[in-house]
Amino acid sequence: MPRKARLDIPGLLQHVIVRGIERRKIFFDDKDRDLFLSRLSTLLEETDTDCYAWALIPNHFHLLLRPNRIELKQLMRRLLTGYAINFNYHHHRCGHVFQNRYKSIVCEEETYLLELIRYIHLNPLRAKLVSDYNGLTDYPWCGHSVIMGKKKLPGQVVDTVLAHFGKTLKSGRLKYHDFVQDGIALGKRDELVGGGLRRSLKGQAVPEIELSDDRILGSGDFVKGLRHEQALHEKLMAGMMLPELLGRVASYYELDKKGIGQRSKNEKVRSARDIYCYIAVRILGHSGTEAGKELHIKCSAVSYAVRRGELVANNQPGLVDKIISQDSTIKQRPL
Repeated sequence: MPRKARLDIPGLLQHVIVRGIERRKIFFDDKDRDLFLSRLSTLLEETDTDCYAWALIPNHFHLLLRPNRIELKQLMRRLLTGYAINFNYHHHRCGHVFQNRYKSIVCEEETYLLELIRYIHLNPLRAKLVSDYNGLTDYPWCGHSVIMGKKKLPGQVVDTVLAHFGKTLKSGRLKYHDFVQDGIALGKRDELVGGGLRRSLKGQAVPEIELSDDRILGSGDFVKGLRHEQALHEKLMAGMMLPELLGRVASYYELDKKGIGQRSKNEKVRSARDIYCYIAVRILGHSGTEAGKELHIKCSAVSYAVRRGELVANNQPGLVDKIISQDSTIKQRPL
């Protein structure tokens, strides 16, 4: 049976699992691990990707990522290819390093973010790389040590994670520490490595099984919405350019394209600019500089507009779909 295509849309939380070919080791020594983390950190910052958790095991690794501007596959291609070349050179070998296809699971962030952080950061303990939970805090090859302040990894999200547990770093770390420790008793937790609701409810008596998808960890409503968003994303990525997007936004808001980029207190103009920047950067994957050129505004202004545009989109479900689904032959207002 052919494998399903990946669900790969910027802005989604994804649990990535990569294994060595034939389950062989992909990290032989600390030099390998340092090389991998250095490359990962650089790519996280270059691509505006948030990393919430990670763990390096000798023959595989886990990442919890949210690419904000590009598709996950672009980041993973650069990460895996670059590491494999250096790994082979370092160990005087040739050939494949990783299994041909890494596993990526789209996750419903509101429900599973903290559970996945805990699950991933307990991996070294489950793999017996550390003898007990206290040893995990000082273990340098896991994101847990970064959150606990024992190590630094530029690109890993720390403050936002700790804010879920306390108002200060100190109180947040204490409660996070207890939260992760409590997870030891929960065991392996197969339900957190994919399969949607159908798998997560395995063995339970439920009146009705919701829509599920092996590529997704989330509720039936989340699966349904994500499938629609994926279809929309594929349509966009098929060739819509920024001038066309700007034209569609202008048409929807009944504005001329030049007016959208101008400073204005008019709520309609601001909403149009914000939603254009949001679609251009978060959905189409363009840089802030590229998106700003169409409006003649700076990259910093685009960044603020993207965040406001996300709020507009969240408060008006279906808005993005309405804008990009317009007939491309619709005549724009004269400039």
